[in-house]
Amino acid sequence: MSAPRPDRNLALELARVTESAAMSAGRWIGRGDKIAADQAAVDAMRAMLDTVVMDGVVVIGEGEKDEAPMLFNGERVGEGRGPEVDVAVDPLEGTRLTALGQPNAIAVIAVAERGSMFFPGAAVYMDKIAAGADAMDFVFIDAGTTENVQAVAKAKGVKPTDVRVVVLERDRHDALLGELRQAGARVLLIRDGDVAPAIAAARPETGVDLLMGIGGTPEGVISAAALKCVGGGIQGKLWPRDDAERRALVDAGYELDRILTTNDLVRGDDVFVAATGVTTGALLRGVRYVRDGAITDSIVMRSRSGTVRRIEARHNLEKLTHFTGREFR
Repeated sequence: MSAPRPDRNLALELARVTESAAMSAGRWIGRGDKIAADQAAVDAMRAMLDTVVMDGVVVIGEGEKDEAPMLFNGERVGEGRGPEVDVAVDPLEGTRLTALGQPNAIAVIAVAERGSMFFPGAAVYMDKIAAGADAMDFVFIDAGTTENVQAVAKAKGVKPTDVRVVVLERDRHDALLGELRQAGARVLLIRDGDVAPAIAAARPETGVDLLMGIGGTPEGVISAAALKCVGGGIQGKLWPRDDAERRALVDAGYELDRILTTNDLVRGDDVFVAATGVTTGALLRGVRYVRDGAITDSIVMRSRSGTVRRIEARHNLEKLTHFTGREFR
């Protein structure tokens, strides 16, 4: 007998998971302790995940590259019954952003049919380009930077000087930044967290047209899941940091010149994604604490139906603490 398909909209249940992580991490905004913020998000997400009716295995966990607290790869999550699914999590995407009180930190989770998510092995980083549905068919990761900017401008019916590109602020991107500015693009530098900007590139109201540059491979898989739901897509190439990592990837059978598309990163046809803002950014508003509780802003998505929902929720923290046994106040 085949395993049950994820027939109902799991994303609505997953929103409770990311809300919980965001509210727990939100207490650490601006306090300068990214490890404590990450741990709070992980603990809250793990506890809430156990209430979701699914048989999940974490395929993409976060934290290995900097020894942060994490939901680890291979961890079983969910009630243990229901659809068998792969799970990609980032309980706090933007730990440093949270610690410093800066924009674009989110809690995010993606779920797809078992065996459908790309496992990156030793590849911590990948080179990426992500765009919305109106531009993705016209960009190519191996094309020149100017060519891609001009292609996006033409697809959107704007000038290259109107194209807004998000890039992580890293020394490795100095050449890319010079090329983008030479092409006339408007560069929006971010310190951390490229999942939210990747999703934002597919949402016309956000003011983001492209995400480019080298960032985390786990974040690339989560971005692919989200873009499968909202439209648009991502291309990526694994980016080994040194010769040892390169050898490990080649020995494991990875093709370093292969261009990974959205469907390579997430093959499933039924993908669910939920994200909740921790700090306010281009995609979501951050957690807002009020006298009697907290207000969260979330986006929930399902690829099969193409439905994208925005959920603003008001939480009574005293009742939540009593109901769950977890401290949210």
